[in-house]
Amino acid sequence: MTERKLKWGIISTAEIAVSAIIPALKESLRNEVLAISSRDAEVAKHVAAHCEIPRSYGSYEALLTDPDIDAVYIPLPNHLHKEWTIRAAEAGKHVLCEKPAALDAADAAEMVDRCRKAGVTFAEGFMYRYHPKHDRVREIIQSGEIGVLRSMHGRFTSSNADDLDNVRYRRAMGGGSLYDLGVYPVSAARMYFGAEPTAVTVHAMFSAKHDHVDMMASGLMEFPDARSATFECGMWAYSSCALEIIGTKGRIKLPYAFRRDDIHGEPQITIYTDEGKREEYIEPANHFALQMDAFAASVLDGTPLPYSPEDAVRNTRVIAACLESARKGEKVRIV
Repeated sequence: MTERKLKWGIISTAEIAVSAIIPALKESLRNEVLAISSRDAEVAKHVAAHCEIPRSYGSYEALLTDPDIDAVYIPLPNHLHKEWTIRAAEAGKHVLCEKPAALDAADAAEMVDRCRKAGVTFAEGFMYRYHPKHDRVREIIQSGEIGVLRSMHGRFTSSNADDLDNVRYRRAMGGGSLYDLGVYPVSAARMYFGAEPTAVTVHAMFSAKHDHVDMMASGLMEFPDARSATFECGMWAYSSCALEIIGTKGRIKLPYAFRRDDIHGEPQITIYTDEGKREEYIEPANHFALQMDAFAASVLDGTPLPYSPEDAVRNTRVIAACLESARKGEKVRIV
């Protein structure tokens, strides 16, 4: 008997959908891509043909009326996440929404509430958390090898500043490096500390050339028990994607913390202690595909997702506080 697969509709022909999510769905074990939509029917038709997707729609509304679609992936510009998550929930579709879930915690909370009331699954698309290297790091931490966690530093930067038409450089659309890249080290600090920050202090570069969004930001997050996490994120800086976790007896470095690393041929994890340096290689994995299979297991089997919908609300609350701190030039406490 063939195991049932979750049937997906893709709302938008965004680059991340075409280059990462659709290939991951096809690589995954329990999913299939049934349809894709665009505001332009010809674009949808072209992408569907290119990606070998059976159905295409010239509007997002039309895709949501397809009774054969179980779930939708939403990679729209950030300011549209709330509207289309709610509309998908009302249509009875489960929702995987690209990060950040929303532009503020109140909107994220409403999205979670509306999905729950509609009886559909909601998740925020943080694919990196499904990579086995992060499971391995948690094992190392729990073993006590690096002692008690004291601090972390995360960095996620890229440089595409010449693309002035990019929606990431539109303030009204939720553009900026904090929303686009800062969400990763922020979520990682929360994940590894297993706690929420109590205050943030962020300095950012706002670019008039890019509609006054934050093109680079550096921040400090204060956590309970005198722990802290610092981070850098930017869309006008040399590409980097790293995380360092520091304990009382050692430290762990992940050079490609939030990206796939199997193409680099380097150790995914390096541990430093008084015993010396140790490198670990993890079996290559497509974290996008693993995320999609976890989502499918939640919908089809009732297996709880490792991160609740409320996690999206909490992460959004921190990012909004970071942006507020950067704009005001002062520490912001998180209630």
